[in-house]
Amino acid sequence: MTAMTPLLGRRARKNPADSTVTLIGKPGCHLCDAAEAVITEVCGELGARWEKKDITRDEELHRKYWEQIPVILVDGAQHDFWRVDPARLRRALGG
Repeated sequence: MTAMTPLLGRRARKNPADSTVTLIGKPGCHLCDAAEAVITEVCGELGARWEKKDITRDEELHRKYWEQIPVILVDGAQHDFWRVDPARLRRALGG
């Protein structure tokens, strides 16, 4: 019997539960509320963690993202801003 080897060039599928989605926004932002609804749904389906950060409470986030909110990070890397595409977020999380 021969040992099985993984196919070259094929990437292992990511486990969504190992990922964290971060929503950077501010209170009273309708786009932030819409993004939160998408993130809640997708992360709930896939078992990914998510968190929300308020740019009005963090000068660094305010300086960096003010003109782009809501901003969505996946594992610390910018994924999207203004609008969240559910299918694209699912793919980014490995779902």
